[in-house]
Amino acid sequence: MTDASAPEPTPTPPVEWLRSGSLAPLAHPVFRAVWITSLASNFGGLIQSVGASWMMTSMGSAQMVALVQASTTLPIMLLSLLAGAMADTSDRRIVMLWAQGFMLVVSVALAAATWLGWINPWLLLLFTFLIGVGTAFNGPAWQASVGEMVPRSDLPAAVTLNSVGFNIARSVGPAIGGIIVAAAGAATAFAVNAVSYVGLIIVIARWRPERPPQTLAREGLWHAMGAGVRYAAMSPRVYAVLIRAAVFGFGAISVQALLPLVARHLVGGGPLTYGLLLGAFGIGAVVGAFGAGRLRARFSNEVLSRITCAAFGVSAVIVGLSSSMVVTLPALALSGAAWVLTLSAFNVTVQMSVPRWVVARALALYQMAAFGGMALGAWVWGVVADGHGVGVALIASAVVQVICVFIGLRLPLPTAGDLNLDPLSRWTEPRIAVEIEPRSGPVVISIEYRIDEDRIPEFLDVMNERRRIRRRDGARHWTLLRDLADPAVWVERYHTPTWVDYVRYNQRLTQADAVISERIAELHTGSERPVVHRLIERSTGHSVEHGDAPSMTEALTDATRSA
Repeated sequence: MTDASAPEPTPTPPVEWLRSGSLAPLAHPVFRAVWITSLASNFGGLIQSVGASWMMTSMGSAQMVALVQASTTLPIMLLSLLAGAMADTSDRRIVMLWAQGFMLVVSVALAAATWLGWINPWLLLLFTFLIGVGTAFNGPAWQASVGEMVPRSDLPAAVTLNSVGFNIARSVGPAIGGIIVAAAGAATAFAVNAVSYVGLIIVIARWRPERPPQTLAREGLWHAMGAGVRYAAMSPRVYAVLIRAAVFGFGAISVQALLPLVARHLVGGGPLTYGLLLGAFGIGAVVGAFGAGRLRARFSNEVLSRITCAAFGVSAVIVGLSSSMVVTLPALALSGAAWVLTLSAFNVTVQMSVPRWVVARALALYQMAAFGGMALGAWVWGVVADGHGVGVALIASAVVQVICVFIGLRLPLPTAGDLNLDPLSRWTEPRIAVEIEPRSGPVVISIEYRIDEDRIPEFLDVMNERRRIRRRDGARHWTLLRDLADPAVWVERYHTPTWVDYVRYNQRLTQADAVISERIAELHTGSERPVVHRLIERSTGHSVEHGDAPSMTEALTDATRSA
């Protein structure tokens, strides 16, 4: 018997059941719309790839067929860093719209040229290369934008869902592409790909993310690219991922690169067998992606990546030794799950280890490392397979996965979930007494500390970390000096090329960086805060206007009591 006075249950919103677990990011409307339309676009891209490869088989040699895939992936290796710099210094939404629009135009032109009978092997390679260029510019902007579509807590699941979408398309897309090509020709496959961009373009065009106001002139692309490389080189959290991704990609690509030969020579099948093997790999990837949330809740990224690298090595050995589909299919499913779990762990680690101002460049460098390892590995394992057989090549690639596990002992993936990488937002541009322009420089900053003798070892240890942070974010010529007349006085000194670079540098500091500043402030024993001097180099022997001439150092302001 029910209580008539009991309140009616509150209706559950349609997406409330998505609020937790691996599907949680789909509860956010923008991410959900972009993910669905990206899934359609991934299907279109794979259908286009099937059409291009099949068309090339009737026009060119085996080498030309292989170049179809190379022409798509080569731009990703060559242009990712430039694309990442553009995504970090421009509106990422606009970058994605231009990239998607460019690929739409190229796909329409490819379909039209094919229908009109104008296509030839080199023109086909040109079109696929141009589509690869669009993919290269779209990738970093799209991956970096995920952090603007979902809260930080849902970011790991969102990255994994992106892998799910791609692997769903990869599991089914080639088969759909083969049916379309067989029924209506390659031109229709190219047209389907063109249509697949439309939905994503509409969704991105309607999206209006909040962007912080830009108070500084946009950083030049070359400087932005250099800043991205410098940040990765000076950030142990990032370069550990880059090295691990390159090694994993080098070894793991063996399974996918040699899969047609596995179908033909190891299990004795044909095209249908190859499709089943490819499907098993894709299904395993999807299953692994959906289980990623529970695995991440139980294991750290480092432990998970070691397990998955080892699992991939085991699966490669099984595939290399097996001649039975009953054994090979589950092994490929295991390798697919290990593939997506490892790469998503790397991707999540990069995204959660860098601040927003450099995230697209960090992801671009990660992408270059992973794809570079895959490209080199595909060639190496092909050479080994030609000389010693497919089985030997797969077993040798499994050894690389063992090496990847041991590298983790020396370069473990960081635990970045507790890092607060929001801007520090404590620094305000100081008033200056010398007339300068934003491009005036070089600017020299010196900070004076007083340190007790018994605390010098601790001070030097903290300043070593301060040096890394300064250089990572753009400071140059960092030095630490000790006063010979007063040994308690220590002077930190560094340069920035211009005044605007100095302002930009201070705006890059994060909440996590503040810990080092607070430790240094505790070690300083002076009665007041450390004294900061901001100076600009000036020349001698002639008049100076607007702070443009370089050389002799002149103070911009009086010494201030702020670090």
